Amino acid sequence: MNSPRAVFLDHASLDLGDLDMQPLREAFGELVLHDQSLPGEVAERLRGATVAIANKAQIDADAIRQNPQLKLILVTATGTNNIDLAAASANGIVVSNCQGYGTPSVAQHTLMLLLNLATRQADYRDAVRAGRWQQSTQFCLLDFPIVELEGKTLGLLGHGELGGAVARLAEAFGMRVLLGALPGRPPRADRLPLDELLPQVDALTLHCPLTEATRNLIGQRELDLMKPGAFLINTARGGLVDEQALADTLRRGHLGGAACDVLSVEPPKNGNPLLAPDIPRLIVTPHNAWGSRESRQRMVGQVSENAAAFFAGKPMRVVNP
Repeated sequence: MNSPRAVFLDHASLDLGDLDMQPLREAFGELVLHDQSLPGEVAERLRGATVAIANKAQIDADAIRQNPQLKLILVTATGTNNIDLAAASANGIVVSNCQGYGTPSVAQHTLMLLLNLATRQADYRDAVRAGRWQQSTQFCLLDFPIVELEGKTLGLLGHGELGGAVARLAEAFGMRVLLGALPGRPPRADRLPLDELLPQVDALTLHCPLTEATRNLIGQRELDLMKPGAFLINTARGGLVDEQALADTLRRGHLGGAACDVLSVEPPKNGNPLLAPDIPRLIVTPHNAWGSRESRQRMVGQVSENAAAFFAGKPMRVVNP
């Protein structure tokens, strides 16, 4: 394949001007960069391109049908729900994603969220800003109960590379780690059913993909099964948690707190139950757990590797049959 033309549909979602993009430029004869692409712009922008590159830009069946010259779709993410994989396969297009690029960044973000919940950092920060420490009759302010992680039990749903990294960090804090079984997966002796896992854990963290089997994996029933005062952390996908149920559960005070780096619709321009101002002990971060410069640079490297492997006739990280 001579001088392949590649179009990156949402380049600004990856590069903030701080990355070395040369490996990607060298992978193609021509690389066209668009900061972002609306759904109605995708098909036209892919005209004449052999390779499409997308992070969250939607490449649907119609865009694929209008571009029969496409041979490869490179996803600058692990999730591929923005690509019509069936249409790609039907048209002979290989789809490759990135894998494990953000493990250190997401793992430390997960532990950061857990530590913030356990130490009530946001409450103490707000108390100092409000002058409550300055007005205290004691040398310290201890208005909010602090939880030690040592000796507590962490439940993991999803124990791949990322879940494993989180488990190692948790164990470094002296936590016991239990693994939960995911729906649709073969049973394993080291994976507890949710009904057995949830009542045992002091904190639950999610690191599994969003599929039809895992959508609303943590709903009202599951939240009620968790220990009073337990923590819930989601740095995976927003659709894994019933957001209204979580908001209601936090308002009731059943959980000790929750932290979400992901929501079901992003960005949440039309609101979201978890963005209501009256929800206590909730931390929401804007899907930035993955976004360290090191993580994003690794992604550039993986996309370049995927392109080179495809052109060499040995596609790698292929996600469609």
